[in-house]
Amino acid sequence: MILITSPTVTYLHNRLLNFQTKSPQIRRHFRRSREISTVDRCCNPWQTTMARFKLRTRDSSFLCCARRKLETATVEVDDDSVRRIVRYLLWSSEAVYILWLFLLPYAPGDPVWAISSETVNSLLGLSLNFFFVLPLTNAAGIQFLQAPVLHPMAEGLFNFVIAWTLMFAPLLYTDRKRDRYKSSLDVLWGLMMFLTNTFLIPYMALRLNDADPDDKPSKRSQLGESMTKGAPIVGLTGATVCLISILWSLYGRPDGDFGGIMDRWQYLVGYLGSERLAYAFIWDICLYTIFQPWLIGENLQNVKKTKIELVRYLRFVPVFGLLAYLLFINLENESI
Repeated sequence: MILITSPTVTYLHNRLLNFQTKSPQIRRHFRRSREISTVDRCCNPWQTTMARFKLRTRDSSFLCCARRKLETATVEVDDDSVRRIVRYLLWSSEAVYILWLFLLPYAPGDPVWAISSETVNSLLGLSLNFFFVLPLTNAAGIQFLQAPVLHPMAEGLFNFVIAWTLMFAPLLYTDRKRDRYKSSLDVLWGLMMFLTNTFLIPYMALRLNDADPDDKPSKRSQLGESMTKGAPIVGLTGATVCLISILWSLYGRPDGDFGGIMDRWQYLVGYLGSERLAYAFIWDICLYTIFQPWLIGENLQNVKKTKIELVRYLRFVPVFGLLAYLLFINLENESI
């Protein structure tokens, strides 16, 4: 009796009765809370996670969010810095190209202001043998116009660069950043094709400018539409001429006493070291080797989905990477 009526035992006895009486309500309340927590976690797991994080330390969650915004801003600044540096390098390359190849007398051959008549005659002869039309028709017995007889290495180098320039046309007209170049793409490509390839460098610099949100995508010209719709034909034509140019350089005009492969190679070395036009073509080949994978890599959305990976790897191969892009182009996927 003493134990039963003691205050401690009485208190414990009452607590047990209260728990038994209220336990169904407590269990229902706990079950309801767990269901609500489960629904919230399923609907918005990020909010639940952030809520837990804020429960641990409200100040640290604020610092974490602030730090994330700073990191994003830093990436954007880095991107702008890289573009600014690349633009600076491109414009510097343009200045060096013009000064070194056109104006200064230090590169091989004569500058533009002191060009010799021999160089002019050579350029006219190469132009007449454009894409080997006259030499091949003469070889087939068609003599409506006689082709100038030039060294096969000179003809091969000239037509190789011109054919590669032809293949760049559909790539430029389908470039997703082409509207950042405010001038005419027809004029740009025409100057590249028939005058000098130096005009591609400013285009590559201008396409790095920020896009104007007020500008609407411009329609392609008739020449641009023809080039893009006929991109596979343009690609096959250019690649075929490039291949013929290589074979012509090594084996063309066998009856012209131009020697074998080693003799032609020695001529090419001397040609590059004495002729400004040939020296400029080597610069163009180097620039095309850089610009081709750059432009194709930023326009892979124009390629058929099943061929994107193939073009992604082939774009680094001179000429044939561009051929792959033109063969598998799909204008329905073009993102203007």
